[in-house]
Amino acid sequence: MAETPLQNPGTLNLTAKAKTIYAVLMFVGVITFLILLMNNPERAWHAYLTSFFYFVTLAVGGLFFTAIHHMTSAGWSVNIRRFSEAMTSFLPVAFVGAIALLLAGDYLYSWLNPEVVANDPLLQHKTPYLNRGFFWIRTIGFFGIWLYFAKILVGRSLEVDKTGDDKTTLSLLKPSVIFVLLFALSYSLFSVDTLMALEPHWFSTIFGVYCFGGMFQSTMAFMILTILYFMKNGQLKGYVDENHLHDLGKYMFAFTVFWAYIAFSQYMLIWYANLPEETIFFMPRSHGSWMWVSIGLLVGKFVIPFFALLPQWAKRTPVHLAAVSVWILIMQYVDMYWLVYPNLNHDEVVFNFSEVLIFAGFWGAFLFTTTRFLSKNSIVPTKDGRIHESMHHHVVY
Repeated sequence: MAETPLQNPGTLNLTAKAKTIYAVLMFVGVITFLILLMNNPERAWHAYLTSFFYFVTLAVGGLFFTAIHHMTSAGWSVNIRRFSEAMTSFLPVAFVGAIALLLAGDYLYSWLNPEVVANDPLLQHKTPYLNRGFFWIRTIGFFGIWLYFAKILVGRSLEVDKTGDDKTTLSLLKPSVIFVLLFALSYSLFSVDTLMALEPHWFSTIFGVYCFGGMFQSTMAFMILTILYFMKNGQLKGYVDENHLHDLGKYMFAFTVFWAYIAFSQYMLIWYANLPEETIFFMPRSHGSWMWVSIGLLVGKFVIPFFALLPQWAKRTPVHLAAVSVWILIMQYVDMYWLVYPNLNHDEVVFNFSEVLIFAGFWGAFLFTTTRFLSKNSIVPTKDGRIHESMHHHVVY
């Protein structure tokens, strides 16, 4: 008996209601930011940086996953690749956001203040790297790299949807390899420039790797939630099943452990050496109300998801996997907040609805760009030559 042909998965039906919700979220976020900017500009820009880095991480994470897919000539992930590609559509918006961040750098980075630098020998020593001009060049350069490779990797993938040319798919191997190499350097330095440089006296040789661990963990969480949405409405029937979810769940579990390993390594080495220029980062985070955030981060970002994802069934049960994914995305924000806000107030936690609403504005922009991409392009690259490998993907461990 011949196999029943699969229905065309089509595109996302981006409703007017959804667009309205995104618009409201963005409007509320902008208004909240402007009000806070007038009353407390330093806090406004710290809230901005926290949410900005969070969503840049998701966008770049989607591009990294796409590149790894092509670099390894993976077949199993063909039917879920479009969702990682969709995440990269936020990058142009993020670039505009980066320019705003550069213009407001004086509210965040003490090393941009000439008077502070003039009275600080250590900052004078770091001036060749920590200076306004080079900061601008690096940031624009990083986004230039990401946007360029997003255009190549995603653009050619969409081209295959029209032509079905396997040569175009194979041509993505070389740029993917180049991107992964550049990504390792650019994302690490971007993390150093925007987050670690908030405390210019502190340094860590694995800070970029720490941020990368959270990036991949949260990227998997967002992809899982998006895929589950389309599975629920039936558009992925026959294309994606619990085997794909299982592999994404394993990735999320693996990087839960990886993040904890890097976080512990960073803390343990600094604690063991007990050097003032290193402990300056952990001192405020180990006292007062910040200590509870630190403990909550350890439990919430490692212990809970570790045990929640450990059983095999946990990675194949949609409702359970969705709950863990939502939890991980929440804890990723806590992590970004923990990295940024002690720079604003070393003594106590500062948090209210202002931070939530500014985050909601970024969330609305990210969802709008991602869903608009999926509404214009097929949610499954049906003309990719390796699609049958993905459709018959089975996990046996």
